[in-house]
Amino acid sequence: MNAERSFLFVGSLSALVAVGAGAIGAHVAPRYLSPPALELYDIAVRYQMLHAIALCIAAYVCARTYGSRAAIAAGLLFVAGTLLFCGALYLHALAGAWQVARLAPFGGVSFIGGWACLAWAALHVGRTPRS
Repeated sequence: MNAERSFLFVGSLSALVAVGAGAIGAHVAPRYLSPPALELYDIAVRYQMLHAIALCIAAYVCARTYGSRAAIAAGLLFVAGTLLFCGALYLHALAGAWQVARLAPFGGVSFIGGWACLAWAALHVGRTPRS
């Protein structure tokens, strides 16, 4: 599977999970989580959905830039950011694993790097392969 199809698949799957997690957060989690834990959970859901969409955009940019390194890096960084940032917040909120919250800043940096790579790739849309 090529990068654009992989990113579109993973982005769509991540959005599906974010919608499900959001529904659980709205209807079930308030009964079981403290307000601070619920706030962390909501942040994780929000960032997961936003970056699921970003991953789908990266798939589109990969297709338009002939799989440029910057577009591929953006997609990989969005995946890493989702796993590190959102994963850390979910684990902290749901399991009280505060130690894993130390990974969240690395996920945040991954998100920032992904957006920077996507911006760079956007400058090269429509150029020749591997631009």
